Parts: sequence; structure tokens; C-alpha cells
Amino acid sequence: MRKRVVGTAIVLVWIGMVGWKARDEYFQPELARLAEAALSLAPGINFYSLTMGDRTIGQATSRLDTLPDGFELEDFMNLELPALGQTGLAVARTRVKLSPSLVMESFSFTLDSEVGRFEASGMLRPDTTLEVRIVSAGSEQNLSFRLSQPPIMSNVVPIRVAMGEGLEVGKTVRLPVFDPTSLSTRTVEVRILEHDTLFVTDSAALGPDGRWSPARTDSVPAWRITEEFGGVRVESWVDEDGRILQASSAMGFSMRKTEYELARQAQEDARLTSSSPIDDDVILSTAVQSNVDFADVTQFDELRFRLTGVDLEGFQLDGGRQTLRGDTLIIRREGWDGLDPGYRLPYAFMDLREALEPEPLIQSDDPRILRRAREITARRAQWSQDPKEVARQLTTAVYNMVDKSVTFSVPNAVQVLETLRGDCNEHTVLYVAMARSLGLPARTAVGLVYVNGAFFYHAWPEVWLDEWVAVDPTFGQYPADASHIRFVIGGLAQQVEIVRLIGNLDIEVLGEVAAQERQEQP
Repeated sequence: MRKRVVGTAIVLVWIGMVGWKARDEYFQPELARLAEAALSLAPGINFYSLTMGDRTIGQATSRLDTLPDGFELEDFMNLELPALGQTGLAVARTRVKLSPSLVMESFSFTLDSEVGRFEASGMLRPDTTLEVRIVSAGSEQNLSFRLSQPPIMSNVVPIRVAMGEGLEVGKTVRLPVFDPTSLSTRTVEVRILEHDTLFVTDSAALGPDGRWSPARTDSVPAWRITEEFGGVRVESWVDEDGRILQASSAMGFSMRKTEYELARQAQEDARLTSSSPIDDDVILSTAVQSNVDFADVTQFDELRFRLTGVDLEGFQLDGGRQTLRGDTLIIRREGWDGLDPGYRLPYAFMDLREALEPEPLIQSDDPRILRRAREITARRAQWSQDPKEVARQLTTAVYNMVDKSVTFSVPNAVQVLETLRGDCNEHTVLYVAMARSLGLPARTAVGLVYVNGAFFYHAWPEVWLDEWVAVDPTFGQYPADASHIRFVIGGLAQQVEIVRLIGNLDIEVLGEVAAQERQEQP
């Protein structure tokens, strides 16, 4: 018996030793494997031409540097976006410092546009706490996010997959990705779909006419991957290091690796020529055509729509003034005169706490926001505590004070108050911030609205007046008309869901009930 026990012990020890050896060989800790794989990453710079449809809208640069203690990836993007007869200019720069095992240690992101600069920078602490600093319009905010695992910046995702799990066709990887524009982390599912060879321009020559042309191409082993989140899909071809060769998104944007001279020349040519204004326009190209041409949509108290072409699961279509029955959506416009909030400002209960607190881009606790909100609502002392009158006053004031212009920026309330210009996003964040500063519960609704024969992307506020009531400071409506189709409630992190509607959603107007008809009904 003793010999058997000793023999068994020897066998178990041997199996254990073999097991640990196998673990060392085949199941090394993920970070160690990443660090080893990343040793093959070569520094380099890639140039891209950015297009929408057939039109060049900008150029981009991606530079990967090796450092003594890791890597640095810097992306630069220069965009000129045609929108409603205007050209929106935006310059974005992202810099990410990575450890030898490709873990994000710090990042910085800047977005410059006509309305100013938005800056976000962050550092990851050893306990996976991400500390973020936001600077915009002279306002600074410091935020802290406790995360379950180190996040990945979107521009690092393909490199991370290539160096980590490997570019094996059929493989699926899920990664936590941090978005500096919405200050949120989302799970992105990466699928490796195909392996092929792409021909990529790797040099340019200057001709006698003073124009650049491709001089030589190189054949590059490439993998086709998709990145999906919230129903949104981005497709890319990447090389063996995960560096992007070409990519496209649902909104018609695409990028292709080329030489710097060719990318610059294409952007300069685009400034001198244009194709169809509808195909080129970033706003018009995403519109959903209506089967009904309303002369005045505000006259209707109720509208019925059939929504087809997309899976409606996950959207916040049902609730409040909206009723969803299968694929049919009924929207009734609230009767403003009949609203009875049932409380005085500030709202004193905890059930709507989220609709009263400041957010990173809705700075309702900023003294400038509060001061301006009080200036607007204190003109009639007897109204200053009436939620309905405050909601009306803010709607009219924001409508009158903010200049209507398409902007390509990260909307935040303090910057809007400083510049007093912007589109529906800027009107909405300023309104929501001022409403919350006065104790009026408010939130952001995002969806589509009817304008001149089509439904366009739109954002507007909802305020609590014993029910969630839609108002629209962009159009000066209180309440908002019944063509406001809400799909999502929340800020930029939630609004990405809207992208999956583009090019897929069909809207059929089934019926209308005008105010006069409703009064005549028994």
C-alpha cells in the first residue's frame, strides 16, 4: 500500500510538472504573450485618402513608433464634410501610449472645428481606474472611471487582435473599447472573415503636368475583418500587423492607404469639383424619404408610421407619447395647455436623479450655465418655480440665442454657451444643462424628424411634466410636433445606435389626425 501511495505521488508530481511546463509553453499569461508577439511590430507611417461616395473628403495619417518602454500610436485626420450647402471642417488627432504588451497607459484626443477645440486626455492606473481630463471653452473637468479590465482605443483594435489572438479566418474576439468623444466603454466584436492579397500603392511620381500619379504597387497579404457594436458595422482590410489598408462604414465613409502626395492632391481636387449634391452631402445622403409631403406637420396631433427594413429590438420606441404595435408606431403630440406637472421647482424626489445630475458634456453644475438659466427664467418671478413655464421659456430662449449652423464637433453645453452656434445637438445639450441647473428633470432624445419631404437625424430634449414631454429648441416647438420619432434616449454613447438605421430604414406614413379632427371626434 505504501509503495502504491508513493508511486501515485510520484506520478502526480510528474503530471504536475508536465502541466506547468505545458502552461509555460502554451498558456502563458496573455500580457506576456502579447509582449512577445509585439516584438515583431515595426514602426512606420501610413497615409490614407478619405472618401464619401465618389468624393474625397479628407486625408489621414497613422504613425506607429516603438519606444524603450512600449509603443506610441498617433492618428491624424483632416475632414472637409459637405452638409446642407456648407463645408464643415474638422481636424482630429488621437495619440495612445501603449505598454510593451499593448495595454493603454495614456491617451490624448483633440477635435478642432469651427466652434473651437475639444480635448480629452487620460491615464490608466494600475487598478484599471481611468482618470480623464476634459478641456473645452475654458472649462475643465476631471473624471474617474473604474473599469473591470484595461480598455482599448478604437485605433488600436486591429493591432491588438493581430498581435494577440491572431488573424485566423473564422475567429471572433470581443474587446472593451473606450471612445474619447462619448467618454464611454463599449464591447466591440471583431470577426476575421477572409484572407487575400491586396495591391497597395507604395510610391508616387510627379509627372510633367505637375500632377502626382501612382508609380508602383506592392502586393500585401491582407485579412478582412469586421468590428461590430450596437448594430453598427465597420469593415476593414488589415495587414499582418493589424495596420489598416482600407476600411468602410455604414454611412458611406471609406479610407484607403496611399501615398501622402496622392492623398493631398485628391483633397485639393475635391475642393474644385463636386458631384451630385445629394450624394455628396453628409446630411442629405442619410435622409429617409417620406411617402407623404406635409404642408405643415405641426398641425397634426397624432401620426402613425410603419417602420420596416431594420430590427427594432433595442430601440426605445415605446413609452410616453409613443406607442409601438408590431412595426406600427403611433405618436401623439402632447396637449401643452392640459399639462399639470404637479410639483414646483426644483424637483425634490430621487426617482429622476439621473435626469437632474450633471454629465461630462452637460455641465449643469457650471456657474455660467446656472447664471444664464436664471437670467432667462427670472423675467417673470411668478413663473420661476413653474416647471411648464420654465420649460417653455428655455425652449424659446435657446431657439432665439443659438445660431443655426451645422457643426462637426463634440457637443457640450459650456462650449455652446460660449459660441452660441450649432445644430440640434448643440441646442439640446445647452437646453438640458440649463433645465437641470434649475431643478427641471431633462434628458436627450435622438431619432428622426420630418423636414421638407424626408426624415432626418435629429436630437431634442424631453422634460418631466408629470410625464416625459418632448420639446424642440432647434425648431422653437413646445411641445415638439408628432413627426419627432424617438429611437434612443441618452447621450453620445447611446446615439451610436442610430447609425444602423442609415440606408436600411423605411418609413411609411399611415395616417394623420389633425387637431381639429381630434376635437370633432366623440
